[in-house]
Amino acid sequence: MKSSTIIRATAASFALFGRPAMAEEPPITQAPEVTIAGDASARGWYLRGDLGYAPWTGNEAPAYRFTDAGGATAGGEFDPARFSRPISGGAGIGYQFTDIWRADFTGDFFKSKFTGTARTDLPCAASAAVGTGCAFGARGDLRAYGVMANGYADLATIAGFTPYVGAGIGATNVKWGNVHAQPACTDGASTCSGAAFSQQELNGESSWRFTYALMAGLSYEVTDTIKIDVGYRFSDIAGSSMFTGPSGSSGRDDGLTRYEIRVGLRIAGW
Repeated sequence: MKSSTIIRATAASFALFGRPAMAEEPPITQAPEVTIAGDASARGWYLRGDLGYAPWTGNEAPAYRFTDAGGATAGGEFDPARFSRPISGGAGIGYQFTDIWRADFTGDFFKSKFTGTARTDLPCAASAAVGTGCAFGARGDLRAYGVMANGYADLATIAGFTPYVGAGIGATNVKWGNVHAQPACTDGASTCSGAAFSQQELNGESSWRFTYALMAGLSYEVTDTIKIDVGYRFSDIAGSSMFTGPSGSSGRDDGLTRYEIRVGLRIAGW
């Protein structure tokens, strides 16, 4: 066969079947997208709403001072003293400055119930025997409304998940309802066995208190405008007056320390 014929046949085979088969290349696996930088395109306002639950509270130690009909006073700390672990709620508006930095202004609300026992060496009533003491079983409730300014650092975004840390300062209005105190005579003997005493109503106090908070958590980007937020928040509300009563009787809580697990939703609007 002539060489020209061989060349034409080879060219025709390339035209029909394409280039020779090559070894199959392995597929390329794409790594999760990681964003760590301040991007101006991330700027914008957002709305947020949160629900929280406080499975732990701090070792608050409310103090009391009771005054008897003769003007004698005695006091100490409620022992034991317990605060319920209530559900809290909050809402606010914020601004995302970059991929990293954001801030928001929030309002929060929670309520709690208090129970405690106070013991004094004062007799429960003028008719009680000399040398007897008195135990007060106290109970009451409180409502708290707070406003906070918060700042956050979003550390990185990996496959839609963004860990963050934050801190906030603000003020909380703690409003105590009336505290009900039931006296009971105690002397370690039978001097006042079977004695009955009227329940005392102590007037609850209301005050604004300095508050600070520390936060850490993880958000997930559901869409470009919606993020789910799961986090932990530690908050410390300063102490103040708890109740006042007749003849100068009073109580003071030592502040409210809360350890909360919070779930929230952030919606970017504009």
